[in-house]
Order: sequence, then C-alpha cells, then structure tokens
Amino acid sequence: MAPDRYAPHPPQAKSGEKITDQVLLAIRQITQAIDLHSRYLAKHHGLTGPQLIILKQIGKTGEMTVSEVAKAISLSQSTVTGILARLEKRGMIVRRKSEADRRAVKVDLTPECRQFLSAAPPPLQEKFLVGFNNLDSWEQLMILSALQRLVQLMNADDIHAAPILATGPIEPVDPAQAP
Repeated sequence: MAPDRYAPHPPQAKSGEKITDQVLLAIRQITQAIDLHSRYLAKHHGLTGPQLIILKQIGKTGEMTVSEVAKAISLSQSTVTGILARLEKRGMIVRRKSEADRRAVKVDLTPECRQFLSAAPPPLQEKFLVGFNNLDSWEQLMILSALQRLVQLMNADDIHAAPILATGPIEPVDPAQAP
C-alpha cells in the first residue's frame, strides 16, 4: 500500500534531542506565550486576559446579567462578579437593576470602554481559535487527544479550568492586588 501523502507525519526528533525534551520544550513555549501575552495586556492596557474577555463579550452581546456573562465565557458567577467589581471601579462598566426583574443586575460597557475596546488587542485564544478552526477535523481531534493525554500524564484531571488562555488564577487571591 502506498503511503498517503496527506496523512500526518510523526514529528521527528531533532538530531541529538530526545523526544521527551521536545515535548517539555513545547509545553514551556505554550506556557511562556500565554504569560507574555498576559504581561503585555497588563503593561500596555492595564487589563488581565479574563477582564478583556469579559469586556469583549459584553461589547459583542450588549447589556447582560452577571449570570449571562458567566455562562457565555465559562467562568463561575462569583469569579465574574469579582472581575466586574474591579472593572466597575476602573470605570469600564456600569451596573444597573434590570427593568424587567428588579432582582437582576445588568452590566454594560461605558462609552469610554467601548472606545478603548475598538483599539484593544484580541485575547490570545482568538488568534489560536482562528488557526485551530482552519485545521482539518482529524488534525483538531489529534491535538485534542494529545492534550487530554498530557493532562492525564501531569495528574491535572481534577483541575477545573475555564477555556481562557491566561496564567495564574483567574481570580486573584488578594483582591487588593488586582489590577
């Protein structure tokens, strides 16, 4: 049977390098890319990755309740509430009681925040998702399978994480240290 020229070729170890070293290097490069993007956002825009994602979600959807934001970005409502409190303190969002249900609180962007977002960089996962979604489904499944296996090998199965590329905890341990 002739080899399928479109089938994936297993990665070859660079001369003198063990494949385990290459795997560890790749994991480290991914971690550093996430960390560098997080630092860039903090230094140049004063935001964390999760804050930017929340702002972009509200900007895309319009006024939302806290639970709607939490559901849309796959974070807990308490985490989103803490992040929104910091964003409100910075004048990026406003909260108001819902007209339809006075128990519900709606959040929306301030005009200054809308202007800021028009020039803000995309969250790191947007760039990743564009490239990932352009892959064939078999390649997407291969990557998913390999990453899930890495999670198992690192005993990280029980770590609950949101689909947000950011380093460190989503919610700061000490709220006084939050940006």
